Amino acid sequence: MKKGLVEPAFVFEEETLLTVSKTSLFFSGDGFSVYDRNAQIVFRVDSYGPDPHDRTELVLMDPLGRCLLTVRRKRPSLHHRWEGFVGERTEGQKPIFSVRRSSIIGQSSVTVEVFSDPPEEYHIEGSFAQRCCKIFNGEKEPVAEIRRKVDVSTNVVLGKDVFSLVLKPGFDGAFAMGLVLVLDQINGDGFVEEEVEMDLTAEHQ
Repeated sequence: MKKGLVEPAFVFEEETLLTVSKTSLFFSGDGFSVYDRNAQIVFRVDSYGPDPHDRTELVLMDPLGRCLLTVRRKRPSLHHRWEGFVGERTEGQKPIFSVRRSSIIGQSSVTVEVFSDPPEEYHIEGSFAQRCCKIFNGEKEPVAEIRRKVDVSTNVVLGKDVFSLVLKPGFDGAFAMGLVLVLDQINGDGFVEEEVEMDLTAEHQ
């Protein structure tokens, strides 16, 4: 089995389907619960924090509450740049990957740089807002997919707050879920406008 970027325990030998559910548990901010086919929880993000407007650092946890990955927005950043850190981020810790939008105007792909030896690069194409996008490795092979979830009993497409994350064999599920957190922030309501306003302000200073 391939060693995981974040956590080897979440690298699966077979294609794996996870169900991602957005929640609001404790505060005004959103959280996530992620389940496997047997409805067992795999990952959770309890909340973005007590201040729903401060969404610059998010923590991905396992079912027992152990911190697996911290994603942090890098400021200032013209292209929505985020960084990922193993475990609970500490001051001076080096990131293991960086995520950025390829463009700040209109529809654009997202580039993921992994600071491994040798370094790796992934690209995310499609529309996360519509829950329809794929993650490709450097050889342009799909390694994960985000898509709308269909209720098999009624054949009805569920709302965007519940969607599927499909992992190809050997791709780290914790890494993939970290990318979901970043995509959710990049596409969040008002987030793009906030970033553009910040950049325009900086230009006039």
